[in-house]
Parts: sequence; C-alpha cells; structure tokens
Amino acid sequence: MIFREVEDRDLIAKARRGHVDAYNVLVSRWEKRVFNYLLRLVRHREDALDLSQDVFLKAYQNLKKLDDPSRFAGWLFRIAHNEAYSLLRKNKPEGEMAVEPGTAEASGRMFPVELTLAVESALARLSEDQRDAVLLKVYQGFKFEEMAEILSCPVSTVKSRLYTALDLLKVMLAPVNVRNAP
Repeated sequence: MIFREVEDRDLIAKARRGHVDAYNVLVSRWEKRVFNYLLRLVRHREDALDLSQDVFLKAYQNLKKLDDPSRFAGWLFRIAHNEAYSLLRKNKPEGEMAVEPGTAEASGRMFPVELTLAVESALARLSEDQRDAVLLKVYQGFKFEEMAEILSCPVSTVKSRLYTALDLLKVMLAPVNVRNAP
C-alpha cells in the first residue's frame, strides 16, 4: 500500500470538525475510483460526473454518521451504489432491450479497443448483481467483506455472484481468447 502523509481517518476527523480542505483532500483521493465505478454502472459520462458530485456531497453531509472511519471506502462506495441505482431505476425504459455482443470474428484478431468493447458488452449482459460484484472486486479491488457491506448482503452471496459472473464472462469471452491466440 502506498504510504500517505495523512491517513484518511485523520482527514475524516478534521472534516468532521469543519475543515473543508481536509474533505477536499479526501475527495481528490477517491474521486477517480468513484467516478470509474459509477461510469461502469450507468455507462454515461455526464451521468457519472453528476452522480460523483452527488456522492461526495452526500458523504460530506453525512460524515458524522460514519461510525468507523476505517470503513470509509466501503461507506463511500455504498453511497455511490445507491445513487447509481436510484438513477438507473428512474431512467429504466419500459421494455429493456438486450445488448447484442460485438462481432470481430471476421478479422481473426482483435485490437485493444475491440477487446475492451467485447469485455464491456459481456459485462452489460450480466445481471446487475453479478456486474456489481465484478466491478467492485476486479476493477476496484475491494475485499469480500467490504463488498458485502457495500452491497448489503452476506459475504457468501457476494462470492456466489462473483464466481457465477466470472464463469459467465469466461464463456462469453472464450471466442475472444481463441481469436487472440498467436
């Protein structure tokens, strides 16, 4: 882990006492990870930017309610998760269309952009619960206990969702691996 001159818990204590600069340092440390998580959930840059601002505003307003400052990351991502799903529920179309997988079979090899699009397409075909588990574990690096806190479910459920999702991704992306073989 990277050594930090001032730990998050110290910044939280200062922010709770009204030091806005301390909270700004927290925001700068976490904004990119929160934004990337939100972007993968809502898939629209502008929505993710708006949600990021909402998340950090809500976190600041509720900082005194955080019982254990060492759990700041999970608490922050729980707010992000809730905000994203509030927006998704609000904007969900009546008859949701299935996402069609990208086709790059003709070329034989995929470029990095095509591979990224294939992964994004495969992630979009997972259930919301499965996608959340993959995003939190693979892209954000959370531990199972932290994921359980963020998703408000038991650790066993988180593990089940993650391993099922990874199995599905292997199947969906298997043709991609075959095409990229030397």
